[in-house]
Amino acid sequence: MRYNKIRKMDIADGPGVRVSIFMQGCTFNCKNCFNPETHDFEGGEEFTDQTIEKVLNLCDKEHISGLSILGGEPMHPKNIEGTTKLAKAFKERFPDKSLWAWSGFSFDKSLKDKEVMNYLDVLVDGQFEEEKRNPKLEWRGSENQRVIDVQKSLKAGEIIPYTNK
Repeated sequence: MRYNKIRKMDIADGPGVRVSIFMQGCTFNCKNCFNPETHDFEGGEEFTDQTIEKVLNLCDKEHISGLSILGGEPMHPKNIEGTTKLAKAFKERFPDKSLWAWSGFSFDKSLKDKEVMNYLDVLVDGQFEEEKRNPKLEWRGSENQRVIDVQKSLKAGEIIPYTNK
């Protein structure tokens, strides 16, 4: 597994000041994807335990409100094991900080039973669709994408939209 980049201070991908990691590799290749350099599974850098430690150390600052995991596609079968390992380590160390992820896969059709969902607070799901692009949307690029409160959705057995508390 590989990752493309790590942002030490990101204010666009979730609430507050966050650390973001962009996983490498995606097969969706959405038209006008905002991150096409993350599509090649051979690009970027190797994702290791040292990468996880680096991300956690960056998150260990009072002004950092959480971690965002994007891509590429962090939930692709080639990436989900590493994504899960990072998510678990993050929540163990920072239970009160928020963990967000973006995926082209659907929560209810593909992801709800994956271990990684036990650690996520919010999932933005659905592939970017150029025809439904809306630059006024918060945290997503197109109307079809959903911002899901993962823990409430798992408990309720249905999709519960995230509301900025």
